[in-house]
Amino acid sequence: MTTYADELSTALELADWAAGRIRARPTSVTTKANAADLVTETDREIERRVRSVVAERFPSYALVGEEYGGRPADDGAPTWYLDPVDGTTNYASGLPWCSFSLALADADGPALGVVADPFRGEVFSAVRGGSALCNGDPIRCADATGLAGEVVVTEWAAYRPWPGMTDMLDRLAGQLCTTRIMGSSALSLVSVAAGRAAAGVIGAFNPIDLLAAVFVAGQAGADVRGEDGKRTLFPESGGIMVAAPGVADQVWQSWTGVTAG
Repeated sequence: MTTYADELSTALELADWAAGRIRARPTSVTTKANAADLVTETDREIERRVRSVVAERFPSYALVGEEYGGRPADDGAPTWYLDPVDGTTNYASGLPWCSFSLALADADGPALGVVADPFRGEVFSAVRGGSALCNGDPIRCADATGLAGEVVVTEWAAYRPWPGMTDMLDRLAGQLCTTRIMGSSALSLVSVAAGRAAAGVIGAFNPIDLLAAVFVAGQAGADVRGEDGKRTLFPESGGIMVAAPGVADQVWQSWTGVTAG
């Protein structure tokens, strides 16, 4: 089995460099699809740097990035998934909650994930067969057994609620559970990995910004499910949930409205 030690070392190196770059305010902010879809020169600079480094060191690997696109490898060869700045709106506005996210997947699924929090100096990482780490120290998801008094994180679909989101918020509130929307999907989900939130639900899975965090959470012991309730780290469609095992059924039911049994 491939250990991906060199790939993990490279991902950590790039995460450290990207975090330093993100800590500087962006020099320019423009828009893409609409006025709420922001992009900075930092996003593009980081993606160019990552592409250059991984192309030199791992020339047979594919890369799919937020800013310059790409296609996964067709033959099951390794593919990188990169979001240079996950939470660009926060970053462009000076809100210190965004992240760098880089994952690698192969024919057997996710192989490694790295998520860097530039403003708290934390780097979350995991590799297949290993533990989830924060700055090199092992982390585990919470041992919550009920939702009352707990926190569940989620994110908007860009700038608006995703279908079913408000119903989920109502169901969680009915169980005395608090919801937080912070502005970086990757950073929110690694918060579950670190035991800082009981669960996270994202309305649509995109490996570019979610795969690294989902993988780290899974390696930290989280129950990871697709919208259909099946356990998966890479759903083909729909959203994704990561949750402490003791509350996973309750969170999934709150998300989908489906009653167990």
